[in-house]
Amino acid sequence: MAHDGPVADTPSIYDDEEGSGRGIIRIASVAALGGLLFGYDSAVINGAVESIRHEYDVKEAVLGFAVASALLGAAAGAMLAGRIADRIGRLKVMKIAAVLFLLSAFVTGWAPNLEILVLGRVIGGFGVGVASVIAPAYIAETSPARIRGRLGSLQQLAIVLGIFASLLVDWLLAEMAGGAGEDLWLGWEAWRWMFLAMAIPALVYGVLASTIPESPRYLIMNHKIPEARVILSKLLGETNLDIKIDRIRLSLERETKPSWRDLKGSNGKVLTIVWVGLLLSIFQQAVGINVIFYYSNTLWQAVGFDESQSFGISVFTSFLNIATTLIAIALIDRVGRKPLLLVGSTGMIVTLGTMALCFANATGSGSDVSLEGAWGPIALVAANLFVVAFGMSWGPVTWVLLGEMFPNRIRGAALSLAAAGQWAANWAITVSFPPLAKFSLPFSYGMYTMFAVLSLVFVLKMVNETKGKALEDMDPDNPAPVLGGH
Repeated sequence: MAHDGPVADTPSIYDDEEGSGRGIIRIASVAALGGLLFGYDSAVINGAVESIRHEYDVKEAVLGFAVASALLGAAAGAMLAGRIADRIGRLKVMKIAAVLFLLSAFVTGWAPNLEILVLGRVIGGFGVGVASVIAPAYIAETSPARIRGRLGSLQQLAIVLGIFASLLVDWLLAEMAGGAGEDLWLGWEAWRWMFLAMAIPALVYGVLASTIPESPRYLIMNHKIPEARVILSKLLGETNLDIKIDRIRLSLERETKPSWRDLKGSNGKVLTIVWVGLLLSIFQQAVGINVIFYYSNTLWQAVGFDESQSFGISVFTSFLNIATTLIAIALIDRVGRKPLLLVGSTGMIVTLGTMALCFANATGSGSDVSLEGAWGPIALVAANLFVVAFGMSWGPVTWVLLGEMFPNRIRGAALSLAAAGQWAANWAITVSFPPLAKFSLPFSYGMYTMFAVLSLVFVLKMVNETKGKALEDMDPDNPAPVLGGH
């Protein structure tokens, strides 16, 4: 099955250039706005979970499926994004994602039954999956190696800003209505307006995507040399322009059509680097980070906080996520990718283990659980420190590594496979949490702690540093520089 990946299968066109700093940062920032819709669409469900449960009278397993349904669409979108992007261009794919977000906002906000709501979530999820591939792909393709880590981190910054914005909007709408399930405007409950509000960032993303240039590599690949020359001139100036164009054209002539078959080595087995990327994606989700952003309101209400307090806690947590992502952006090209992952895994082991201990000392069970005495504040602090540990490491670093770690020949197919694996893992964790929480919260958080331990071992054994390396250094015939057991 052929797969045309959107990531530059050639080196970044700026790897040996200083580039037009502000211009490159601006186009990377706009591309990363897809992450804002990604974060908003993912987290908006948090404020509506309990209202959906009561509106449609659903049990834990069905509720988990409804919350996670967007992730099924996201996995499909991630798998198809590369093929679509190489056929119609990177910018058109961004605009399609914006339209899908917009459509999802209206379908989920209007949904007369759970089936329509799930359909709306799947539509939005498809847009999320497309955006999750096209943004790091476009950024990696157009960024200089010296700042590629920071620009790649803009995707995660946009995601956490989207999460913060959605939780803040959820909280404000619930406060205005006197509760998420209460009527707000036009006889519609506040939780429906939470979904409808997604139309605003969707429109902004669609408009701004019209202000950035198409990838010069895509234009040259499609023999649109004059258009590529104009864009390269604006970004790099006129110096050595013909050399840059010839370099891209020559590399395109050398490469073959990306295919899933490329993911296998000469021995017929899947390349180790492909497994590394896939496991990197899976571990990012397996530690349970999105349980915090999808279910935190329900979780904090279950252990004794009221709805308003739970909204406030969720907003504060998402603000912490932004702050720690900014720290990661400042450090990733100085400290490197691997050290941040190791520190993050260690922090997640401690904080998740603490939460498991707290819930092991809870009284009651299922929805009647409560944390007495100091256990409630300790769990609250541990949950927020878990977000800090994740936000300064696995959150942004995973996206950066996926954009740059694969050899040129397999980058497109491998990135889409890894992104799809990430969404599948996200779905599994999200859909399983309500029944697991009803069964045992200590078991749930003990499981996430175990995954954090495994993530630490995985990074130590399988992930090597890519800081400062040009994309051409990820040699398809010699992938060892980005692999290894040291």
